Amino acid sequence: MPSYLLVLLAFVSRIVPHPWHFTAVGGSLLYFGARRPLRQAVFPVALMAFSDYYLTAHVYSMQFRLGDYALTWMWYAAAIVLGSILLKKASVARVLSAVALSSTSFFVVSNFAVWSHFGTYPHTLAGLIACYVAALPFWPNEAMSTLLVTGLAFGLPAAAKQISEWRTGHNPAAS
Repeated sequence: MPSYLLVLLAFVSRIVPHPWHFTAVGGSLLYFGARRPLRQAVFPVALMAFSDYYLTAHVYSMQFRLGDYALTWMWYAAAIVLGSILLKKASVARVLSAVALSSTSFFVVSNFAVWSHFGTYPHTLAGLIACYVAALPFWPNEAMSTLLVTGLAFGLPAAAKQISEWRTGHNPAAS
């Protein structure tokens, strides 16, 4: 249940105004992949796809074209798979690796999609570079939000378990 709630939080974090470009999308998808079977990935991918539609058509008042979002939607699924591969047995190193891979791949994929589908930049190498350069200010907040959400999603239960073991005097590692 927590993984579904975190995906709903990610949806809300995309829909409500967020001037700092801080959303729970990356962290929630990584956590979902780590905690749920891959066959259940349809729900978070569909919900994030719906948020893309809603934002494009209703918030930004732009024409929504399905093909413009195929790469992004594939990234949503890939982030879930990444969580499944790296975070089934979570450790600090694995969480940091997943966050770095997730944030970097989202930056690369989403901005490539902007360059290739939205006509904002010329379809040249210089246009692609300009697109990535223009997006650089948003990358740190994406990485930090993914780190925060993923860190809390994995860290809070681990901390609660440690506190519980400390309070009860039981340490399974020492047994």
